[in-house]
Amino acid sequence: MPDVSLLPGPTLHHWEWQDRAACRDLGPSRFFHPAGERGEEREDRDEAAKRVCAGCPVRRACLEHALRTHEAYGVWGGLTEDERREKQSRK
Repeated sequence: MPDVSLLPGPTLHHWEWQDRAACRDLGPSRFFHPAGERGEEREDRDEAAKRVCAGCPVRRACLEHALRTHEAYGVWGGLTEDERREKQSRK
């Protein structure tokens, strides 16, 4: 679960980037794996999500949010949870 104490608060300008996200109307199933998903199926889903992120105008803001709040699941800003953990461990 994300650490909500790290969230920027209810002020609208902190969240406006989400209105322009390429994933906004796609639903969560492309970005969050179902329980037990492994191997090629998971890799294929992650790659499909990353393709959406690659063309997203707010990719950087999304990734910054995920790193700041320690999002534990899903593809955010073009990185999987494992890739984000790796990135944070290098800091």
